[in-house]
This record gives sequence, structure tokens and C-alpha cells, in this order.
Amino acid sequence: MKLPPFSVHRPRSVREASRLLDELGDEAAAYCGGTELLLTMKLGLAGYAHLVDLKRVDALGGIARHGGSLRIGAAATHYEIESSPAVRAWCPAMAAMSSRVANLRVRSVGTLGGNLCFADPHSDPATFLIAAGATMLCQKGDNTRRVPAGEFVTGPYQTLLEPGELLVAIELPAPPDGTGLAHVRMKLHERPAVTVAAMVRVTDSVVSHARLAIGSVGVVPVSAAGAESLLGADAADFEARSDACAEQAAVTSRPLSDGDCSPEYLRHLVRVHSRQALAAAFAAARSGGS
Repeated sequence: MKLPPFSVHRPRSVREASRLLDELGDEAAAYCGGTELLLTMKLGLAGYAHLVDLKRVDALGGIARHGGSLRIGAAATHYEIESSPAVRAWCPAMAAMSSRVANLRVRSVGTLGGNLCFADPHSDPATFLIAAGATMLCQKGDNTRRVPAGEFVTGPYQTLLEPGELLVAIELPAPPDGTGLAHVRMKLHERPAVTVAAMVRVTDSVVSHARLAIGSVGVVPVSAAGAESLLGADAADFEARSDACAEQAAVTSRPLSDGDCSPEYLRHLVRVHSRQALAAAFAAARSGGS
């Protein structure tokens, strides 16, 4: 497999990259790690006359606290995230999730921003960031906007980024004490068949906040309905309530058969993994949070 001919542009700033993408239009694509885009081009599934290489844009890198959030640059690789002391201290579940993305070769090159912008329906980070309440920082020229993680992916391989707009960073809010996050998934081949992430917060021994996100079974990752039914649950009734929540998530999910799993089996996977994620998040919350 050979790549089709293309020109490479290497901007030094977000403004310059935005201008290039605006000028080149549909004939151009931005990339950093390129693990998914270049493979797609090799397979003949996509073709661009111009590639805008973002590796030299320093503003897209780095992992550091910023106000009340942890800011992860869009060009941070999955390996940088999983091994970052700042991420491990701020949100250990984020580091753990990143350590399970694809394989070490991909994690060493592939970036979080690239994964999110490619918007493959089978994505670990997109689902996790919804449960974590993350915000996407998007920029075009000098204009920036913040987008909730659950609104960023709009369809298979589609995001709400406007022409010339870049995802520059992902912001993780500080998890309050008593907040547990959990991410579980099942892989059949290289990509997950189902991805579930849960956030549970316990205050005065009862659930005060909960969120459940489902991905990899449908066209986009989504917040599952029914998590609000967990509010007020304690150790005595959490399991029963989480079973009901998992059942509702399975019933309301809209799985697409991908040739390996039937919709019925995918609903079963949603049900089972939702129970696991909620139980793990609740246990973490009761132990002080992680």
C-alpha cells in the first residue's frame, strides 16, 4: 500500500494552521500523529492533496493545571498522558484509560486530539471524557470556544469543528472528593466493540451525582439515560438501582451491527459493562475517589 501524492505544510502557530486549512479547504487535512489518517489514505478510503502537520505548533502540546482544570494539549500522545504524573495525580482513571488505547506503538505516536477529531465510532477517549465532564477547547485564529465533550462528535468521522478550526486542548475539571470514575470495554479485534465509562459521586454516604456514557456500539458516544435514578442510592440499594440503570442504557442504546456482533448482543454487552463500570465507580467514590 502506498500513499497517494500530497504536499505537506508545517505551520508554527494555531493562527497559521487555521489560515492554511481555511485556504486549502476540502483538499487539506490536519494531522499530528497520523496513525489513523495515514492508514486511511493508504487504504484508499480518503485522499487529500495537502496535509497540515501540526507537530511544530507548540501551543497544542503540554499537560498542566490551568485554573480549576487540568489542561491536556491536543497534541499530547496517549503514552504521554498515561505516564504523566500530573494526570495520575489529577485523574488516575484518565491515565488508566489511556494505557489501554490500541497498542504501545500507536500510543507512542497517536495523539488524544487526533483520536477525537478522527471521530472513529470505536473510541475509548471520547466515551471516557463524556463521563468525566471534560470540555474541548477549540480555536480558529484568535477566537476560542469551549464545547462539552458530549457535543464534540456529531457523527461517524464527523465533529462540530468549523473549517479552519482546531481542537487545541482538552480540559478536565477537578474531581471533587468522593468522586469515582471507571472505564471498561471489550475488544474483539483492534478496536473496542463496546466502551462504557461511569462517574459516581458520593456525599454523606449516598450518591449525589452520576453519569454513564456509552460508546463504540453506535454512531457516536452518548450520555446514557437513567443515571439520575442512582441519586440518593446508598450501599444497600446501589446494586439494584445500577442494574436498572444498566438495563435502561441497554434498551435505549442504538447499536449498529458491524459484522462481528448483532444489535442484540451489543445491547447485552452494554448491560453487562454498564453494571461493571457503575460498580467500580461507586467503589472508588466510597473509598475517597479516584
